[in-house]
Amino acid sequence: MRNATEQDFDDIVMKNDKPVLVDFWAPWCAPCKALAPTLDELAEEYAEEMEVVKVDIEANPALAARFGVRGIPLLMVVRDGEEKARTVGTISRSRLDAFVEANVGGQ
Repeated sequence: MRNATEQDFDDIVMKNDKPVLVDFWAPWCAPCKALAPTLDELAEEYAEEMEVVKVDIEANPALAARFGVRGIPLLMVVRDGEEKARTVGTISRSRLDAFVEANVGGQ
């Protein structure tokens, strides 16, 4: 899993050859912290199919504004430089797997 900033977001996410699952989070967000271990597992399991990238909205407010982040955790799938899907709030592992399969699988 990688971290992206306002300076390198486009290179890491928008120009990536693989689909990217972007996790918009903040250090003070308890649900974000609870989701982190699941995202670590997901990043390992789906390493061949996609990349998982974290964006701290406190440190990168321009990215939060650019993508209209109003609630966190916000997970967004970007494929071929375009947002394909997003989900906001706490999500179970089974729902997260289904979200990834629906939006990353079948490139």
